[in-house]
Amino acid sequence: MFYEMRTYSLKPGAVADFEEVFEKRQPFRERHSKLGGFWHTEFGRLNQVIHIWPYESVEHRSQVRDAMAKDDDLRALPLSQFIDEQETEFLNPAPFMHPMEPAKLGSFYELRMYSYRRGNMPEVLRRWSLGVPVREKYSPLAGCWTTDMGPLNKLIHLWPYNSFDDRERIRAESSKEELWPPPTSEFMIKQETKILLPSSFSPMQ
Repeated sequence: MFYEMRTYSLKPGAVADFEEVFEKRQPFRERHSKLGGFWHTEFGRLNQVIHIWPYESVEHRSQVRDAMAKDDDLRALPLSQFIDEQETEFLNPAPFMHPMEPAKLGSFYELRMYSYRRGNMPEVLRRWSLGVPVREKYSPLAGCWTTDMGPLNKLIHLWPYNSFDDRERIRAESSKEELWPPPTSEFMIKQETKILLPSSFSPMQ
């Protein structure tokens, strides 16, 4: 299995309109494959929506995209009028990631993206595999992936929280653990983060 993360940068103020049309499209879109989760940005670059789609294989994705192109119901509800830019990344789930399934996990999510120097990802994943069980004593890991297409050598991880106070408390308490955060700064180039709010129709809340 792999995941596709699609990031759309919308025209200023267009998020609500985009989500309204997307929600109308969703039953038709999910005739072809299921949505993993859908969010819009609250902090970080604004007017972005991020949606994640699981696929069985690259061939499965191609079959889905071909079927969508022929779907009259989808064509009747276009989204392009709201979009300024589109990006897509193919993601491989980390060995310790739980499958993405519908769940109520938190009122907001933090998407963190770490870029590493070439050749170090196997060791990064090894160290993370030791640390994640410790970190999940405090809150669940919603997803963790490495990039397969798009910008490479990235580790992307998604964490749900109930509030900003909850986030601060969990990060402070978990950082006292011996194995968290995983010691990977020696390999790291940069870190980015976005705070995301789940849309009302997102399977992952």
